[in-house]
Amino acid sequence: MVTVASLARQLGANYTGDGNIELASIATLQNAGEGCLSFLASSQYRRYLATTNASAVILGDRDAANCPVTAIVCENPYSAYADAARLFEQQPQWQQGVHPSVIVDPLVGIDSGCSIGANTVIEGDVRIGKNTRLGVGCFIGSGVSIGQNCILNAGVTVLTGAIGDRVVIKSGAVIGSDGFGFVRLDDGWKTVPQLGSVIIGNDVSIGANSTIDRGAIDPTLIGDGVKIDNQVQIAHNVVIGEHTVIAGCVGISGSAIIGAYCQLAGGVGIVGHLEIADHVTITGMSMVTHSIKRAGIYSSGTPIMPNTLWRKTAVRLKHLDKYFRSIAKEGKVKGTM
Repeated sequence: MVTVASLARQLGANYTGDGNIELASIATLQNAGEGCLSFLASSQYRRYLATTNASAVILGDRDAANCPVTAIVCENPYSAYADAARLFEQQPQWQQGVHPSVIVDPLVGIDSGCSIGANTVIEGDVRIGKNTRLGVGCFIGSGVSIGQNCILNAGVTVLTGAIGDRVVIKSGAVIGSDGFGFVRLDDGWKTVPQLGSVIIGNDVSIGANSTIDRGAIDPTLIGDGVKIDNQVQIAHNVVIGEHTVIAGCVGISGSAIIGAYCQLAGGVGIVGHLEIADHVTITGMSMVTHSIKRAGIYSSGTPIMPNTLWRKTAVRLKHLDKYFRSIAKEGKVKGTM
């Protein structure tokens, strides 16, 4: 357990109320009970503050006066919550050393403090940095380099490339598989060998079942601090700038260049061989078909609506060009026919 006063000190925050209250767990405002810590970071949950049964709430200055329980007041409540949650997080137990069932090439270099889980296979000329942890059933291909303090959860596959320090890769992710390269022939397709690798920077997070393909010639590049959600596809020779975040089910086609500090919401599709500037946000389910040269928020697609209205709209869209040409012919709008 942790007291309100000690938690506030760790967070660099102030508190109002009883600093001796002991906190045993974390819960949402609406579901919290005695001994629970909660937080308010979004205005849409403000309605739950007045009736919360939490013992303490992390929140900002604007909400402190309306908090009915002990308040931990800080500038960025969500960031403070993230720090507090680490105190209550149940981390898996790791045993240093190499499990007896691991198959490891004699030429592999494993630094001190590492943990290599059962049934992992490590091919030749691999280097694994200090305090890195590989879960059960990982596969590390020949020549791969993994930095210090990394965590690869169960079932991660790294076929080729270099991984920086403090990288977290969730279960089922595949790094360095062949890119989707084919040449069209009269009678089918010819495979183009993929000769490049993948280079992943420091402090990157890669979600479960996400895939990052190796480059065709030059490497696929993932910058420092990039955060990738589950089930994301990053094709060969993609470049992603530092501290960009990518939500689930995004698909990025080959040789696209994504800037730094971008945000790609769920289900975004990006066509290959285009460039996106720094500080670009693309809203969910948008399709990006051309380069974006300026920072800002971009959207595409039709928002959800009742099916009957959508069907009428779809029919009218088919006739939009005809309507425009008719109006332009009458001189009521400017345009080309």
